[in-house]
Amino acid sequence: MKKLLFVAACVFATAAALAQGTVNFASYAPASGLNVKVFDTDGLTPLTGPNYVAQLYAGTSATSLSPVGSAVAFGTAARAGYIIGGGAVTIPTIAGGATATIELKAWDSTKGTSWELAQSAGSAVGASTAFTVVLGGGGVPPGPPADLVGLTTFSLVAVPEPSTIALGFLGGAALLLRRRNK
Repeated sequence: MKKLLFVAACVFATAAALAQGTVNFASYAPASGLNVKVFDTDGLTPLTGPNYVAQLYAGTSATSLSPVGSAVAFGTAARAGYIIGGGAVTIPTIAGGATATIELKAWDSTKGTSWELAQSAGSAVGASTAFTVVLGGGGVPPGPPADLVGLTTFSLVAVPEPSTIALGFLGGAALLLRRRNK
């Protein structure tokens, strides 16, 4: 009997040591007071439908963030602007009960399958400010996922295409040359 108890204790200790932290991928969680919408470039129109998606980025600090989980579409109608059905997302590099730095990034999925691709394609993209969360999933049995308390509202920002930037620089150079010739 002692051996069985010892083995069970070792299994629980190992499971607790290897536990990965979890968060609830939702921007609306009334029980924790979370009520955060994400808006289009005008700052007034909530993102809605499958063309707009968001993904969590997580790490031990703001400089070590990488994508976790899958991109999730925004709600429609009364749920526009909200991420609601993202479910529990595992943060693979940080144990449950530890603190993680989180950022939510959003983009138009018709312009790219990731935030980085959409940004390089000149799409409007947006990101929340980085915030810290004590992850769920720690303990034996593992605790529930942590809500994204600390997430703040943000809007997408239009990123000009490289050709537009180049034309702007050419126009500015032409104005300087014209002024110089007078």
